[in-house]
Amino acid sequence: MFSGLSKFFPGSNHRLLNKLQPIVNQVNELEKNYQDLSDEKLSQTTLLFKKRIKNGESLDDILPEAFALVREAAKRVLGQRHFDVQLMGGVVLNQGRISEMKTGEGKTLVATLAAYLNSLESKGVHVITVNDYLSKRDAQWMGSVYGFLGISTAALQNKTAYIYDPSLEGDGEKLREIPRRQAYEADITYGTNSEFGFDYLRDNMVSNIGDRVQRSLNYAIVDEVDNILIDEARTPLIISGPAQESTNEYKRFAKVVSNLSQESDYLIDQKHRTVSLTQEGISRLEDILNVSNLYDYANLKLVHFAENALKANALYKKDVEYVIKDGSIVIVDEFTGRLMFGRRYSDGIHQALEAKENLSIQRETMTFASITIQNYFRMYPKLSGMTGTAVTESEEFHKIYKLDVVEIPTNRPMLREDKNDFIYRDQKSKYDAVVSEIISFYGKGTPVLVGTTDIAKSELISGMLKTKNVPHQVLNAKQHEKEAEIVAQAGKTSSVTIATNMAGRGTDIVLGGNPDSLNLSEDQWDSNHQEVLNLGGLYIIGTERHEARRIDNQLRGRAGRQGDPGNSRFFVALDDDLMKRFGGDTIRKFMDMAGMDKDVAIENQMITRQIESAQVKVEGYHFDIRKNLVEYDDVANAHRNVIYSEREKILNSENLTAHIFSIVEKEIFEMVGNYTSGLSKIEWDIPGLLKEVSGILINSHVVPEISELQNLETDQIQVLILSAYKELYDDTENSVGLKQMREFEKQLLLHIIDGHWVYHLTAMENLRQGIGLQAVGQRDPLVAYKKEAHDQFQDLLARIEHDVVRGIFSIRDSINSSSNSRSNTTRNVSNKSIMSDVVEKQSTTGKDIKSKVGRNEKCPCGSGRKYKKCHGTDL
Repeated sequence: MFSGLSKFFPGSNHRLLNKLQPIVNQVNELEKNYQDLSDEKLSQTTLLFKKRIKNGESLDDILPEAFALVREAAKRVLGQRHFDVQLMGGVVLNQGRISEMKTGEGKTLVATLAAYLNSLESKGVHVITVNDYLSKRDAQWMGSVYGFLGISTAALQNKTAYIYDPSLEGDGEKLREIPRRQAYEADITYGTNSEFGFDYLRDNMVSNIGDRVQRSLNYAIVDEVDNILIDEARTPLIISGPAQESTNEYKRFAKVVSNLSQESDYLIDQKHRTVSLTQEGISRLEDILNVSNLYDYANLKLVHFAENALKANALYKKDVEYVIKDGSIVIVDEFTGRLMFGRRYSDGIHQALEAKENLSIQRETMTFASITIQNYFRMYPKLSGMTGTAVTESEEFHKIYKLDVVEIPTNRPMLREDKNDFIYRDQKSKYDAVVSEIISFYGKGTPVLVGTTDIAKSELISGMLKTKNVPHQVLNAKQHEKEAEIVAQAGKTSSVTIATNMAGRGTDIVLGGNPDSLNLSEDQWDSNHQEVLNLGGLYIIGTERHEARRIDNQLRGRAGRQGDPGNSRFFVALDDDLMKRFGGDTIRKFMDMAGMDKDVAIENQMITRQIESAQVKVEGYHFDIRKNLVEYDDVANAHRNVIYSEREKILNSENLTAHIFSIVEKEIFEMVGNYTSGLSKIEWDIPGLLKEVSGILINSHVVPEISELQNLETDQIQVLILSAYKELYDDTENSVGLKQMREFEKQLLLHIIDGHWVYHLTAMENLRQGIGLQAVGQRDPLVAYKKEAHDQFQDLLARIEHDVVRGIFSIRDSINSSSNSRSNTTRNVSNKSIMSDVVEKQSTTGKDIKSKVGRNEKCPCGSGRKYKKCHGTDL
């Protein structure tokens, strides 16, 4: 059947097609076997396939039978039989490659083959579409085939989800609304790239494992793969929002810390660029702020403001770390001394500096989660795609996604004629010619589709046609359902349709019009169809060359589907954006020398090739931009993988005590080492160490005295302080209860990680924005970015460990305060408290505790005092 393919698909592509042919032959040989089976037997075959896979057979072993089964199901349910070239496309998809299939070759039907086969592993298959309308349409349309075979199908929509349910009564949609998580549990799930991507990000922000909706990523089929993996890849998926801090708080704390004194109220560690409050400083702040316990979890935000204000006051010096220019804080590069315009310190430091200098405080926009399209889809163990135009971007697909493109031949020979461009001097001449061309073909009855690069140009042509009384349709790309209907009828006699180049992808233009929408008899439609064929088919007019050749090819591909005739031509002006950038002046000089009239077009194959050469240059430029984006995001992606992996472990863990104590041991050993690093014990700062320990073990009897530490070695001090921490931890656990303590540990870790991760993402973005200045200093910006990003990530991990060690005992104060104020228990994680559930449970058992604890025993709150002098005073 494909003996003549070599001249059309030479080289490696032809060799790939030759390898596919034996598989196609196997499927064809099996066709008769499935034709003879009843509907019930066909459906039961799915269970047999799944059993064989569980017993060790591979998908490739089952592929010929599975494809033959799907072909038969589609014949019975849809009245459509997969062509041999569609079987080829399905094999390519299953191999994890891209099937390039021309417009009208039935890519939606092709996807059923690979989707069904891979669904047999029960790991989930995601089919990615370009908009919500197509997700819902294809889930309904192809869901009937999958449902016939016992495979469940769901569709994701913005804020909702549906599952295909053939039991629903009536002739309308068979889609029933379901929870989002259930949609992901379906065998096959349709949705847009943004729906899948944002669900992934949201899943990595949850506090409870049961709140996740996605299961592990497995296999994806990306429809219009060039549009999604290339065009949309320039814009990352970002969940963001305004920072919650009030600018007034920064001003307030700038004044507060100006009243604190170094040494007595806070200590500076210049080596590590940190500031820590002493016990005296904590007490002074509590008095100033009128809070009973600064380190109560509800007050930790106050600690954040105080520490930032202290850092701004004590560590960041004007005209050293920063300068004030035009009323703004501008960072000074510590290596080059250059001003780093556009860069901002993260974690609230920049706002603290603005408050210190009494400048206008800019509220930050915080990035809560982000990922690029490239890195999201590269997480799928198996990825494939379909489109009519991928070959021109094959290098990018291979380098970024490790995807190879295979050109699948058309089922029937391509009859469309792509004519040379008409080139005009200016926009007016071009659009006058376009309108004249439309009127000419409209008069003949030929359907015309006019492609523009943007909505404004569509409206311009529409206005010109209205003045000529030419009826036409303008396609609004924002209305997907109306869009599909307009495009479907664009093949009717005398129809004129104006659309942006990308609009209507996924919907075929049927010559003579869509018979289902027109309610025509078969004879009437055949007559209309034949009339349009006799007129030469659909005529495509492009009003401007796009920057990418494949977008032009997509527009051309609207005509000539399934062996239909058709024509295409582009109308170009020398002042089009592309022409102004590449080659317009040269062509203008040629026209001037030839003395050509401004309304006369040039039609020249050499000039058309020159335009395509310009497009290649622009494509290369945009490829470099996307490649650059990936290279930078790969750095952030490594950080993301570490953080998300840590969250995964925490969410799935029932007991985090050992994990927490590994952090505590590391932090305490390092802290003790910092204060005892001198060669002689005389140089050791034991009082400073105890001040910091007191800040961790607040209001506790277990804090050692100076006399206990003076004669000990470093390792002995480390063991002693760790032992004190463990003692207070055990007291706290006994007071709170095992179940509540385990839940608190989990929520504390998640809360601290998420809080610092948000600031880190913002810091990385700020770093990314300003790193280009490194090129001025003859440094590779990417290398500099990787180094600085690594340092920032190490700081992030250190800050997380620091806060975990100091935050674990905040539960004691929350429990204490709960007996006095039940209102504090209503806060949740989203408003920076994680104690509501724990406190609620603890407070309801207060009477039982009082009845069981002896008056001379230690108070269960963990304070270390006797019960009669603590929470037993009211008895």
